Amino acid sequence: MNFLDIRDHGFFRLAAVVPKVELANPKANVISHLKELSQVYDQGAMYTLCPELGLTGYSCGDLFHSQLLLDQVGQSLREIIEATKYWDMIISVGLPLKLDFAVYNTAVTFYQGQILAVTPKAYPPEYREFYELRHFARASEAQADVVNLFDQDAPFGTDIIIYHPHNNFSLHVEICEDGWVPIPPSTSAALAGATVLANMSASDITIGKHDYRLQLMLGSSGRNLAVQMYCAAGFGESTSDVSWDGDAIIAERGNLLASSERFQLDGTHIIADVDLIAVEQDRMRQNSFRENGIDNLKEFRLANIKASSADLKRSEVYHNLRRQIDPHPFVPSDPLKRNERCYETFMIQSTALIRRLTQLPQDRRKIIVAVSGGQDSTHALMVATHAIDKMQLPRTDIIAITMPCFGTTQRTKNNAINLCQALGVTFKEIPVTKIVEEIFEAIGHDKSDTSLVFENTQAWSRKFVELAQAAKFKGLVLGTGDLSELLLGWCTYMGDHGSHYAVNAGVPKTLISFLISWTAEVIFAQEPRVQAILHDILATPISPELLPPDGETITQVTEDKIGPYELHDFFGYYFIRFGYSPKRIARLALAAFIQQVDTDNQKYDLADIKKWLGVFLNRFFTNQFKRNFMPDGPKVGLTCLSPRGDWRMPSDAQVQAWLDDWAKIPNAL
Repeated sequence: MNFLDIRDHGFFRLAAVVPKVELANPKANVISHLKELSQVYDQGAMYTLCPELGLTGYSCGDLFHSQLLLDQVGQSLREIIEATKYWDMIISVGLPLKLDFAVYNTAVTFYQGQILAVTPKAYPPEYREFYELRHFARASEAQADVVNLFDQDAPFGTDIIIYHPHNNFSLHVEICEDGWVPIPPSTSAALAGATVLANMSASDITIGKHDYRLQLMLGSSGRNLAVQMYCAAGFGESTSDVSWDGDAIIAERGNLLASSERFQLDGTHIIADVDLIAVEQDRMRQNSFRENGIDNLKEFRLANIKASSADLKRSEVYHNLRRQIDPHPFVPSDPLKRNERCYETFMIQSTALIRRLTQLPQDRRKIIVAVSGGQDSTHALMVATHAIDKMQLPRTDIIAITMPCFGTTQRTKNNAINLCQALGVTFKEIPVTKIVEEIFEAIGHDKSDTSLVFENTQAWSRKFVELAQAAKFKGLVLGTGDLSELLLGWCTYMGDHGSHYAVNAGVPKTLISFLISWTAEVIFAQEPRVQAILHDILATPISPELLPPDGETITQVTEDKIGPYELHDFFGYYFIRFGYSPKRIARLALAAFIQQVDTDNQKYDLADIKKWLGVFLNRFFTNQFKRNFMPDGPKVGLTCLSPRGDWRMPSDAQVQAWLDDWAKIPNAL
């Protein structure tokens, strides 16, 4: 295995090309097709989609019945097949094809000289500016399901799935309008196992049509849990009555991977690496997809690709991933989307808390929350405050407690006190030092021994105080621990791990910081004192503050001990959401945090990634018992660890198989 080669990690490189068109001139169109095809092949494309009727142009009108044109287009197809015979790339091109006294609008898919399938258009449109039935027969009119081209018998129809053994690439091709009808052939193909759906099009452009196409393609890829490709005709088509924009789209499971720059006067193309393992993982998990396939079963013929010759392209072509891997999968990089994510997260948390409070009798609708001046407890307090405000209850119904002990610094303590005072909640300062010391004395523990007993006893003492206050004030203890801490087990069992409601349990550490900033600017925009304190809390190092500080310097910085949270959130997202192997997670992390492996722009090198991934795996498996006994809390994103919801795992599961795979990650490139 070549660790850098994306093909060895389950990716498949796709391209859509939009050659410049010369109407009714197949010889010229062969040249323009080969120009674009050679460019994407040199960049490692393994499958390429071309536009509908690209070898003639879509807008030829009655010339489609010209015997000369039909003969020339057949010869042009032969030339392209011959020119690409030694390429390790599957290709689909569009052309008119005469068969049984009719002309069909077809897509011909071939690979290394082998014609794999000929797909006719099922629903030629005959409305508004379209009049295809004047020239083309429907797929259902065909009298045979096999066609002979250049002394090769190839399957003919819309019921063909092309299978490539590399990463289970399963392709279905349809033509333009077929993807716009209520039940497209591609949907049936996806239910039958196709993972890549290719729509070959020559759709003209009108105002707003691109947005609608994009919605269709994104919707198809999401609904069908598939890759959806789209490739339309570009410059050179007739503009007698309509115009053309050269639209091309590659989408995967509802996400846009690549789109073309439209309205180009020459040929253009797009390339993306699609994740077929993610497609398979989603289909494995979503049982309703399989059930729907069984209820709507349609038989498809399988066209297997024969063993290819050795790939002549250097493997270095595949060392850079041709898709954007966000280093922070929980936090959108687009500021507008990030604000929307913050809004939804905050509102899910606050309204879920309101629902939990309304379950209680009116005299018990109080919230007890421990505040330390750290980010997690701060965010939980802000959620609680907004919930109480929405319920039109006094903020004094929130009992916020700060419980200083051996590791508390004046900065975090002051921030906790000042924030509570600025919000107007009921505030209590209850030091737990004496309680902890009494426990040390009772169990015979030396106070100078700052081992796990020293740390955990503080967390248990604080939880005891919270629960006692909840009994006194008849309220609900609000948990402050976040998703990242649950992933790593970085919490004290029945200490900060326990609560009546874990409001932060679905929110990762990388999102918490943005949430606090967003909350300051949006929810508490009219409270400048609150805003100022929130910004200072964000500037404070993340620490449990359990070990004694050096003066006012925090000595226990969490990320120095367990590693960067942004890496652990990345690992956790792909481990839980998709079940990826350690090798694959490490390769994605390399792409996300370095982007280009041959530059010096490295935030983490492979050794860093491997080191902290090992920490993640060991901690994740060792601490499952904490997740199996976690309190209720709202699910926020697609990654959730609730034992009653998304993640069910025995506490005694063994990590060895994952560590064996982890050991295969190279220490350096």
